[in-house]
Amino acid sequence: MDSNPKAEAAPLLERAYDVEEKVAISISEDEDRGGDEHGRSLPPFSWRKLWQFTGPGFLMSIAFLDPGNLEGDLQAGACAGYSLLWLLFWSTAMGLVIQLLSARLGVATGRHLAELCREEYPRWASFALWMMAELALIGADVQEVIGSAIAIKILSGGVIPLWGGVLITALDCFIFLFLENYGVRKLEAFFGVLIATMAVAFALMFGETKPSGKELLIGVVVPKLSSSTIRQAVGVVGCIIMPHNVFLHSALVQSRKIDNSKKSHVREAMNYYSIESTIALVVSLFINVCVTTVFAKGFYGTEVASTIGLENAGKFLQEKYGSTLFPILYIWGIGLLASGQSSTITGTYAGQFIMGGFLNLRLKKWVRSMITRSFAILPTIVVALLFDTEGSAMDTLNEWLNVLQSIQIPFALIPLLVLVSKEQVMGIFRIGPIMKVVTWIMVGFLIVINGYLLLDFFSAEAHGLLFTSLLFLVLALYVIFIIYLVSRGSTLCARLIH
Repeated sequence: MDSNPKAEAAPLLERAYDVEEKVAISISEDEDRGGDEHGRSLPPFSWRKLWQFTGPGFLMSIAFLDPGNLEGDLQAGACAGYSLLWLLFWSTAMGLVIQLLSARLGVATGRHLAELCREEYPRWASFALWMMAELALIGADVQEVIGSAIAIKILSGGVIPLWGGVLITALDCFIFLFLENYGVRKLEAFFGVLIATMAVAFALMFGETKPSGKELLIGVVVPKLSSSTIRQAVGVVGCIIMPHNVFLHSALVQSRKIDNSKKSHVREAMNYYSIESTIALVVSLFINVCVTTVFAKGFYGTEVASTIGLENAGKFLQEKYGSTLFPILYIWGIGLLASGQSSTITGTYAGQFIMGGFLNLRLKKWVRSMITRSFAILPTIVVALLFDTEGSAMDTLNEWLNVLQSIQIPFALIPLLVLVSKEQVMGIFRIGPIMKVVTWIMVGFLIVINGYLLLDFFSAEAHGLLFTSLLFLVLALYVIFIIYLVSRGSTLCARLIH
């Protein structure tokens, strides 16, 4: 059976990359003949080939390093000390499994998740999934743009106000378009520089503050959770899985030119993407651990621990540690700027794929970039003008945005699991029964964790009979749609298992 019977689709369908945009992977004639009919035998490992496949995983890893994640890291460190490092480690591991499934889907089918959702579900369900994906992307992008604007305000010494930083950040769309014209590898190199900047900046912070290595190791190895840190724990888990990133990774892996009709090529690509994605998320875990431990060392158990956010974090660090080699305030600002800029550009990239895939749009990429960028920039400018970043209003807004993204998680993960389990879509590359059980348990755990966040948040916000009734109606529709998606997957699985 062909790995993708629908691969020979009409050329008018929207595709993540045109043929001329893809990076050619050099495969020798000997390698091409290797493997059995199922592609189980792989050629010897090649560092050169790993380098050719390197890029998509690092772009994907930026969602693990966006300003929302950094805020979750610093709050976990300040409020819970080193005790939630184990949860950060296992959340990253779960995130890796989800992203590898996304990459598997893209490589095996030659199409990305948004395209496949459009074909798999009825029009009404596909439209609903698209709206959910767009809302998740807007919520993430608002946080990322605000984070970048805060960094610009810090580095300018307060000269550039928040709304000015938002406008400057809006211009990153043109940086993205400029680099994209010079090829995928140039764009990936740019993101590599931004990730390296974050790694160096936060490693310098770690070196200057000198957190306890013993406490760090205990925090990673020994699970600890108390009632006083449950909110930070939920935040750590909730920040890791980003709905738009699941859509993004399935499209990014198609930037390499491989022959999807040859199973050995597909399996080899999956192998290299697995290695590359693992390395990328190890780097992201290192950065997140640095941020968490710095704030654990400096502020855990202090009176200001619960008041630290993205903007005042640098000020608190400066007051605590002063200037040794370089003002720590500016180290924080540089790292935050690299985080904000990289994540907003990848958000624009994800928006292109989501809009094009669900709606089958053949618009020019610059048009789609402007549309998706406008969706985020316009509400962010309103936020920057109306909210004081040093007040509680911005914290409340961030809570609402986190809730918005938590709501969307099932609508990315459930379709992903349904599709990677389906033989008609994946052919021989569908996941096996054991992996299916493990991933459904994992996704169920993530949905429960985010459900706790939603209940905790709305129980505090719900006031009045009218609001409570409306909230109950919305939640009922939400649960019904999730049940529909799960039951559809269960029906398909039952039909495929003899």
